[in-house]
Amino acid sequence: MSAADNARLMRMATVASMTVALCLIGAKTVAWLLTESVSMLSSLVDSSLDFVASLVTFLAVRQALTPADADHRFGHGKAEALAGLTQAGFIAASGGGLLLNVGERLLHPQHVQQEMIGVAVSAAAIVLTLGLVSFQSYVVRRSGSIAIGADKAHYKTDIVSNLAVGAALFLSGRFDLPLIDAIVAGAVAIYLLFGAWHVGLASLDVLMDRELPEADRLRIVDIARRHPEVLDIHDLRTRSSGLTRFIQLHIELDPALSLTRAHEIGDQVEADIQAVFPDAEIILHVDPHGVEERRLGFV
Repeated sequence: MSAADNARLMRMATVASMTVALCLIGAKTVAWLLTESVSMLSSLVDSSLDFVASLVTFLAVRQALTPADADHRFGHGKAEALAGLTQAGFIAASGGGLLLNVGERLLHPQHVQQEMIGVAVSAAAIVLTLGLVSFQSYVVRRSGSIAIGADKAHYKTDIVSNLAVGAALFLSGRFDLPLIDAIVAGAVAIYLLFGAWHVGLASLDVLMDRELPEADRLRIVDIARRHPEVLDIHDLRTRSSGLTRFIQLHIELDPALSLTRAHEIGDQVEADIQAVFPDAEIILHVDPHGVEERRLGFV
């Protein structure tokens, strides 16, 4: 798919996630008021923060898709990673707050009311969320968007939490065991904190310019060395920012080649890499083989 198609899909995914979050907030608010369930409250808090996170993603994706300008020559792609880090903070805060609520409910158990309303809302939430996560997975496969991937992580935890909340409501209401409700809410809170950790790490990797996956780096090296006149390669450096990957490398050629021929080989190697990584910006430097120079010490 073209970059324009990926951008359109990313925008659609952000709108879809906010729409689903708003629907779930409305339904869970009614269910919580009727059931007085702390596990339903935990699910409501989760959905509310999902909406805030989805709104952040909505704004970040639009910023990330803004073309490079005079002040941002490498584009605005890191807005996605900043959004992911913000989302991780929201998730962690909601998980911590929820744990405090759970502690209070464990000390003062409260019976669940009209549990089947909560079960029905949880079931509807699962269906909506499954549809959204499937669409987000498709968008992430196509675009590699970190922000959409972080948003998807939220809603994947929602599937698990909605299943747990539905089961807790049914069991605590049917068998008159209010502690089940609080225990499940605690499990959801811990799951939120776990998800925040992983989303935060992925975002930090981009902000700290972590190298591309080893499989991609090996593929770049293989493409460069495949040219018969490339004698060696060194100082390969890679990173990603939004939809764009940045690739820098040095290739070594016969010192006896003319400048024109060396330039032609460099252009050919660059074109070969670009064919495999069409969204990448490539900086290629040509060195004479056998001439010692200061290197990074790794390929």
